[in-house]
Amino acid sequence: MYKMQNQLELGQIRKPGASLRSLLRDGHFPYYFFKRIMDLLIAGGLLAFFSPLIAAIAILIYAYSPGPIFFKQLRVGAKRVRRGDAYYWEREDFTLYKFRTMKVNGDEAVHKAYVQALIQNDRQKAQEIQGEKSQVRKLTNDPRIILPGKFLRKFSLDELPQFWNVLRGDMSLIGPRPALPYEVEVYKPWHLRRLEAQPGISGLQQVTARCTADFDEQVKLDLAYIENQSLWQDFKIALKTPLMILSAKGAG
Repeated sequence: MYKMQNQLELGQIRKPGASLRSLLRDGHFPYYFFKRIMDLLIAGGLLAFFSPLIAAIAILIYAYSPGPIFFKQLRVGAKRVRRGDAYYWEREDFTLYKFRTMKVNGDEAVHKAYVQALIQNDRQKAQEIQGEKSQVRKLTNDPRIILPGKFLRKFSLDELPQFWNVLRGDMSLIGPRPALPYEVEVYKPWHLRRLEAQPGISGLQQVTARCTADFDEQVKLDLAYIENQSLWQDFKIALKTPLMILSAKGAG
């Protein structure tokens, strides 16, 4: 189905608008069409359903830590575009929304160092920062986190605003987690293939290994999802997601 383009230079792929993959036959058009319809219906419905909870969380955050309610962060996404007879995935950075779970204007340097250490498999450095949980993707002992933020993160409630990203078309409900730009800076060439799909709120990696697998294993799960995308696979992941959230293992 897919014909991969010649390997692009790492510097090219980092730039927004760089082509990632060519789909010479658009056999997946019905999948993308119906997936988008489901994204709009479900994300819109869930935003309406959770609106009282969203309002309560907003009040809680502001009462404990006056400042912005939402945390905005640049993430690496991808969009599917047509050029002539071929379809391409192109990098498109976007603003991701979460509830703010950290102090206002917290320094991101510690998180950047930790995530890059995980990707580069520098376990000693990761353990120095995180401690015994150095395999966990999220920095659990992050000094920037406010008290309500710990609860919100534990049950992934901080991610509720991402339904807005889904409505905007930045993300899908199901797909690889959107990468941070400073993650992509230290990707191995084969890691870049996880950017060849629209990012999602939940995905195969999250419901299979969550954030306990090492980064290479997480990427392999993302690639398995990309190579076998189907509405049935998305449906199974969607069913498993609430169970993983209730198990309080944290988002990937």
